Amino acid sequence: MGAYRQIFYQIIFGTKYRKPTINKAYDEELYKYVTGVIKNKNCTLYRINGIEDHLHIMSDLHPSVSLSNYVKDIKVASSLWMKQTAKFPAFEGWQDGYGAFTYSIHEKDKIINYVKNQKEHHK
Repeated sequence: MGAYRQIFYQIIFGTKYRKPTINKAYDEELYKYVTGVIKNKNCTLYRINGIEDHLHIMSDLHPSVSLSNYVKDIKVASSLWMKQTAKFPAFEGWQDGYGAFTYSIHEKDKIINYVKNQKEHHK
């Protein structure tokens, strides 16, 4: 019998010093890259979004993956990718910490919509 889990995380982390270094013209490319990292960890992404100084990720967490390693792998891989492209020239890296919040199945859609509407929440 396989493992069953139902753990929904909203993960939030910011750019170094919360500087607005995520270029809006290329943020969708960043989200696609992070989506690939998440899929490689056997996790399910429900929504990703953000603004110029931070990202929100709503996903589940595969039982074989620890939360701290999951976030570290996303941050390391995306930071390297962002620095290698010419699309985020001011990006210096991610802040050291992160926030991670769990939600029940009853809250899942509400949080997905919250993440989806990040740009509108910060106007």
